[in-house]
Amino acid sequence: MKIKHIVLASAILVSVSSFAQKDELKKLKKIYEKTAPTVNDVSEYKATLNALQPLATAESDVVYYGFYKAMSPIVEIMSLGLTATPQQKAQIATPSVVSEVEKGLNATLDYEKKVGKKVYTDDILAKIALFKPELLNAAIALGDAKKYKESASLLHSIYQLDKKDVDMLFYAAGYSVNAEDYEKAIEYYNELKKINYSGESIIYFATNKTSKTEESFGDNKSLRDISVNSAKTHEKPRDEKTPSKRGEIYKNIALILVQKGKTQEAISAVQEARKVNPDDESLLMTEMDLYLKMNDFDTYTKLVNEALAKNPNNADLVFNLGVVAGNANKLDEAEKHYKKAIEINPNYFNAYLNYSELKLRADEKFVEEMNKLGTSEKDNKRYTFLKSEREKNFKSILPYLEKAYDLEPTNDAAKKTLLSVYNALEMTDKYKALKAK
Repeated sequence: MKIKHIVLASAILVSVSSFAQKDELKKLKKIYEKTAPTVNDVSEYKATLNALQPLATAESDVVYYGFYKAMSPIVEIMSLGLTATPQQKAQIATPSVVSEVEKGLNATLDYEKKVGKKVYTDDILAKIALFKPELLNAAIALGDAKKYKESASLLHSIYQLDKKDVDMLFYAAGYSVNAEDYEKAIEYYNELKKINYSGESIIYFATNKTSKTEESFGDNKSLRDISVNSAKTHEKPRDEKTPSKRGEIYKNIALILVQKGKTQEAISAVQEARKVNPDDESLLMTEMDLYLKMNDFDTYTKLVNEALAKNPNNADLVFNLGVVAGNANKLDEAEKHYKKAIEINPNYFNAYLNYSELKLRADEKFVEEMNKLGTSEKDNKRYTFLKSEREKNFKSILPYLEKAYDLEPTNDAAKKTLLSVYNALEMTDKYKALKAK
């Protein structure tokens, strides 16, 4: 009899515990489903969560306890009413809180997928769609306030809530770099690398007939086409492909590895990426930048020429060859590259300025030799010749300097160099006019 009595008592205790759990879950469900919960509701919700925690032992109860706990900040935000400001919401939904919300919601989604029974799946997806824009705005605000680590955390949580939006992971990695949280940055970049994220997309534009300004429709081609073809409010449709972000991803991975003294790993990472994506020009640019930072100019030049074989009209690459040649004192080669960059892009300010600097190097030799000459007839003839050659050099530089000044009249280097040349050529009027400016 005693044994039966003990079993019976135990069964009664289990039954009471089970009823208690169900009762707490019902309370939570009732408050959660309110469209306008009160402050008292929020207090009762939190107290009920505390009461449920020690009672939830079965897998389903643990999961739904986690769900209601995750939704606690949402209930609290909803209790603020429709007039709640973004700042009030942000005080509740801090990055660390959102991270916990994300874990609770994903655990619920995984469980319901496993058991094949949707209880809150649709509701969770709807809540994510509803609050995602607000979370994104909060992340941007944190970034603007230079709270990069918090912004990265929030962006990563948004990605975890909606893994189709991989852009959020990319931005989380970028903000982690800004925060100098390189471990997180590498973690996020490696995940992007693993899923072969490129970030390429097509942005759709059309010109508003009323305002005559071009407007972006984002990635919504249907809306753009309706505006042009059906509503007739827009015209001149245009598509713009955004470039691949793979180069930036591998570049940042490489830079972090270089900073950690893992140069060879950095090179291997970029080379591996190029094998997988041989037509991705941004990756070639990344490898070039890496060798440039390592001062391996021979390999850098080889890679630039490889890039130019695919895109011969890339003025930046041609200009960079000029810089490398100039630094190596290969003046004729540098001059050729600067002139080619100007031919490709007639408004390339740096090419004009660097070409002028290159030609001015000869002036030092003229002045040095002229100062060493004596007063003999032979020396005087040599002096006259050198003076004439010096003037010719200045006159050959003048159009390039004047063009550089026209392109960027506020640039100090361009102004000062042009003033020096005007002075050397005794162009007094132009010197005074520029000096007055």
